[in-house]
Amino acid sequence: MNLEDIKETFGFFDSWEDKYRFVIDLGKELPNLDEAHKIPANLVRGCQSQVWLVASYDSQQQQIELVIDSDAHIVRGLISIVLAAYNKQSPDYIAHYDIEALFDELALIQHLSLTRGNGLRAMVARIQQLATSIDELT
Repeated sequence: MNLEDIKETFGFFDSWEDKYRFVIDLGKELPNLDEAHKIPANLVRGCQSQVWLVASYDSQQQQIELVIDSDAHIVRGLISIVLAAYNKQSPDYIAHYDIEALFDELALIQHLSLTRGNGLRAMVARIQQLATSIDELT
């Protein structure tokens, strides 16, 4: 699901409970990361749940390709939203995209526990760090 579809669907729901269920449903659609990539080097530090992030740089398309997975259903849904914003985008786009504005628009952070919100920000920080240091991916 693309970012505009996610925003539009969020707009249909009145209660946070319905939005929460939608986020979990998004996570169910997320493909699983191959077990071979679920290694300590790919873990995102700062997340309450286990989150693995694998990134590569497509120099022909000049875009970063992300594969992210978690052992928690709600986190997988949050990953789906982050991927809709960042996956297959240029490093410059990722470095400058105001994802906090997206989180505000969707009212995500205020409805997550402090540790989940911090984990979400840690995942975003790792992606942005990769975007600003492309040589790590090539």
